[in-house]
This record gives sequence, C-alpha cells and structure tokens, in this order.
Amino acid sequence: MRIINTTTHIAGLIGVVLSVTLAPVGVAVPAQLPLVTVADVPLPGGTNRFDYQSLDGAEHLLFISHMGAGRVVVFNTTTRSVVADLRGFPEATGVTAVPGLHRVFVSVTGHWWDQAFFGGSIVVLNSATLKTLARTPAGTFPDGSAYVPAVKRLFVSDESGRTETVIDIITNRRIATISLGGEAGMTVYDPVTRRVYVNVQTLDELLAIDPVTEQIVARYPLPAACHHNHGLLLDVPARLAFIACDHNARLLVMSLHTMQVTAVHRVGRDPDVLALDLQRKRLYVASESGIISVFHITKDGLRKLGQGYVGDDAHSIAVDPVTGLAYLPIENFHGKPVLKIVRYQITGAAGGS
Repeated sequence: MRIINTTTHIAGLIGVVLSVTLAPVGVAVPAQLPLVTVADVPLPGGTNRFDYQSLDGAEHLLFISHMGAGRVVVFNTTTRSVVADLRGFPEATGVTAVPGLHRVFVSVTGHWWDQAFFGGSIVVLNSATLKTLARTPAGTFPDGSAYVPAVKRLFVSDESGRTETVIDIITNRRIATISLGGEAGMTVYDPVTRRVYVNVQTLDELLAIDPVTEQIVARYPLPAACHHNHGLLLDVPARLAFIACDHNARLLVMSLHTMQVTAVHRVGRDPDVLALDLQRKRLYVASESGIISVFHITKDGLRKLGQGYVGDDAHSIAVDPVTGLAYLPIENFHGKPVLKIVRYQITGAAGGS
C-alpha cells in the first residue's frame, strides 16, 4: 500500500459508528436480494462514512471517497488490493474519474473551520501518478460532478450553496457559478441532447443547462410521488433518466424523449447512489438504510429483480461494466471498514415493484 500525504490537515470525523452483520462469502445477502458476496477486502482508515466512487476502467482503478476519514482510497479491481491511500481530503464527497484525461476530480468540502474562510474545492489528481495537480474553489458544499468533453468543463453540484459550479479543466479555474434556486442534488451529462441535468432537490425539480452558454434552458417539475430528488443517473442508449427521491424512498423513471415520468418504484429508505450495468441491463440503487434494490432495464422501463439489506449505511455503489461486479464500501464490518464485492446471481421469480 502506498500512502501519499497531500496536506497537513487532520481528517474530520462524521457520523456514528455502526455495527453490521454481513453474510459470509458465497452466500446470498440476503435471500431476497440476488447478490452473492465474492470478497470482503479490508480498507484503510477508520469506521466512518464513505461517499461516492468512480471507476477508471482503462487502468482498472476504483477511486473511493472515504469521507469521514478524509481520504481517497485507490483500489485495483484486477488484483483486488488497495494500491494507494491518499490523505488530506477533509470531508471528501464526490469523485469523478475521466480516463481519457488521466484525471480524477475530488469534491472536498473541508473542515467546518476551512469552510468559514475558503469554502469547498475540487482537487484534481493525475490518475497515473496520483499526484495533486490543482485545487479549485467550488462553492460551499461541492458534491457530485459531471465532465462535458465538448467544452472541457466540469459541472459540480454545490449542494448547500444552491448553485452549479463550472470549472475549466484546462486552466483549472472556476469560470461560472449558476444559481439553481434550491439545493443541488446530483449532476449528469447527456451527450445526445448536449445538456447537463441537475436535480434541484428542495424544489423537486430537474433542470437542464446548456454547457456552452452556461444557462438554464429548461425546468421539469417532478410529480408528487417524489420528495427531495437527490440521486440521478442516465441510461443514454435507452433514453431514460433514473431519479432517486430520498425523503420518500421512491425511484422515478423519466423518458428523455418526452421528459415525462413514466414509472415510480419503491426502493430502500434514503436512496442515494445509483449504478448502471449497461451490458447486462441492470440498475442498482443503494440507500443509506443499507438496502440495495436491483432492477432489470426493459424496453418499457424497469422490472425489479430483488431488494434486500447489505450493510449499515451501504449507500455507495459502483459497477465494473466488464465483469459486472458491484462494489460497496461498508464502514464497519466487525470493527473495520471493508469493500464488499458482489455479483448478481440468477434466482427464481423476480420480485415486483
């Protein structure tokens, strides 16, 4: 393991330490959830909160934000080993790897005493050397981000700042701050419409931004079935948007052709991160309550394959599109943090929604 110190800050701690009970390797976790544990790999750092993950498939590297420990853990998915433990990322939230650029963008909210003076920032890493290249101001509480190749800009959700931060990744400078009118949830980019879509979670609204003009071009109110839309993911080939409503445990399916919601599904309490396996047409929804929901993507929308408990606060998930393996960092597994690796296992009749 390689440990790289990027700053002298002491990582802040958040959350409450929770004990978990997970199924042993080779056993479904649990029976109603069609996932089998492949491995539980120990992770560095304390038993505190993880947040987002991002996979660099070209280098077989998974970048994991260990928010509560102030670290970014770099995991090799081929050797199933931690190759670096990057420290000095206080309260890191979002992480976005862009393999074509050999860059990783980490949202760092900082300690509360840092925020009072400096606010949050985006830390830019070289994915080959794992060295810090730049640190760019990014509002109050930067969270998820999306890269737009055509304009070489990174769009960052400033959650509590109620704005979208735009960063030029060539100069690593903030070039725009777009007021959203409410708290920012997740941000995604659609290469077909060439629009950036942002959840405005306190308005129960999805909005579209033109990444060239950096202007809001449309707002789409969500139905009453959704309260506090935070998680957001696109299935670009199927022209579907998946929107997780974390205050009432619902998942919306929206057509990107009509921008209308076509279906609503129940998921685990406090849904957060969504992950997509395009090759196998599967969607995963991870929740703060430790419930994982698995869906099959059909031509008409979604069909639920199963749902069940994996581990306390198992709200972060990433999927390797080549192997189909899913990765879930668990903050406390018998007193230690682990990365739970699971695979989908075909069972009997699929559950309903």
